[in-house]
Amino acid sequence: MQANKMLMQSIFSELAKGNGRPFVDAMADDFCWTFKSNGVWRGSYRGKRTVREDLLAPLMAQFADRYTNTALRLIAEGEHVVIECQGRVTTKSGQPYNNQYCYVCRIEGGQLKELTEYMDTALAEAVLAPPARPGT
Repeated sequence: MQANKMLMQSIFSELAKGNGRPFVDAMADDFCWTFKSNGVWRGSYRGKRTVREDLLAPLMAQFADRYTNTALRLIAEGEHVVIECQGRVTTKSGQPYNNQYCYVCRIEGGQLKELTEYMDTALAEAVLAPPARPGT
């Protein structure tokens, strides 16, 4: 449990500086990212490659500057770490995209296996073009 929390603290220490590399490096090959919502952000992206190419790359392409995400609170129990966090970035259209998130992460063998994301979907839909729907 402590190792899992330390892993996520380390990842978010870098994300707060705009360095997403440790986050991507920690993803297992069969990593799954799930959005819990009823809108266009609903669904799961399965596989590290799919997450990188179909989710992260299209999102990052919309940003004018470096995306940062700062952990406000981390809670660990067993193989799960819950992170309350605050993202900050400006889009290429000049709009601020400062969303708040709750990530529920499952870690196995020192690698991220699952991330379930809760966010302000109304803000995301107002400011961002959604990535391709999972499986499309």
